[in-house]
Amino acid sequence: MRQHPDRSAKPALLSREEIALLGLFALTVAVMGHLNPAFLHPDNLLEMSRFFVETGLVALAMTPIIITGGIDLSVGSMVGLCVVVMGLAWRHLLVGPGVGLALGMAVGAVAGLGNGAFVAWVRVPPLIVTLATMALYRGLALGLGASSPVSDFPQSYYELGQSYYTVLGVMQVPQQLPVFIVVLVLAAVVLHRTVFGRYVYAIGHNERGAWFAGVPVARTKLLLYVFSGLMAGLAGAIFLSRVATAKADAGTLMELDAITVCVLGGVSITGGRGTILGSLFGLLIVSSLVRGLTMARVPFEDQKIILGAVLIVAAFVHQMVGARGMRRAKERRVDHEDTKSRGTATADSG
Repeated sequence: MRQHPDRSAKPALLSREEIALLGLFALTVAVMGHLNPAFLHPDNLLEMSRFFVETGLVALAMTPIIITGGIDLSVGSMVGLCVVVMGLAWRHLLVGPGVGLALGMAVGAVAGLGNGAFVAWVRVPPLIVTLATMALYRGLALGLGASSPVSDFPQSYYELGQSYYTVLGVMQVPQQLPVFIVVLVLAAVVLHRTVFGRYVYAIGHNERGAWFAGVPVARTKLLLYVFSGLMAGLAGAIFLSRVATAKADAGTLMELDAITVCVLGGVSITGGRGTILGSLFGLLIVSSLVRGLTMARVPFEDQKIILGAVLIVAAFVHQMVGARGMRRAKERRVDHEDTKSRGTATADSG
């Protein structure tokens, strides 16, 4: 007879999937350090963050969307549109970086609102909606930025993407890294510690059942796509500051990078499963691979082959761990029902 689990026990700090991802990240760092010892230098690890923040912000917004069973293929195009709008705002209106950031995030929010309205209210499948707006927003970016890229920004525009904080007198921390950490913590708290986060998982497990249970399905989806647009605007502002140019092709294929990070991090593409921490591990693994292989002078095409192989292995591990977890959850439910039925039978006989 199986013993019923102790429900008073505290949940593990990390899930099995997250422990596996942490191990894969440690292995990646060790291998990249072996290929080039300079990879392990703290300055290099901090510098690596300059290049993953934009994709990371988009992935943080993509994570809860995928957990609900949705997708947002338009994030890269939204980044490009926001970058172009910020560039034109400087060229024609001479707005400062703060106003430009607010304007870019506002444009992203409106674009995300358009996606969310069709997904939540018109009930068009997210794949179709965001595939269409991917072309629409990129077309708008190309049309608005057709004249020429904007690159004559004042020095104040480059602070967010090119400047550093000096920590402990020696460590140079990129200014965009604290921004990413703040968004990361807020996203984790909202998804894992609030009622809204429970709504997200409920929709991913069973949308119709969640609706019957009183979950505001449409409003939840709408807010998620607006948040995706906001993060696209913020990522666009950091991109513009880092490369010092506002061009219409900004963010190209960023949606695929974000989806790769989420899937590698254990977010189920069918919905209902995934964590912010898992997506963070996925981001760190991908970034470490790209940075380390580049430092080791591995050709670009070989990098893609290696990254694809890692993604396939990780997907297989997630599938095995997830299937084992589902079996154990089913066994616990059966045990609970057996215990409950025996208790009821005992009470009836008494």
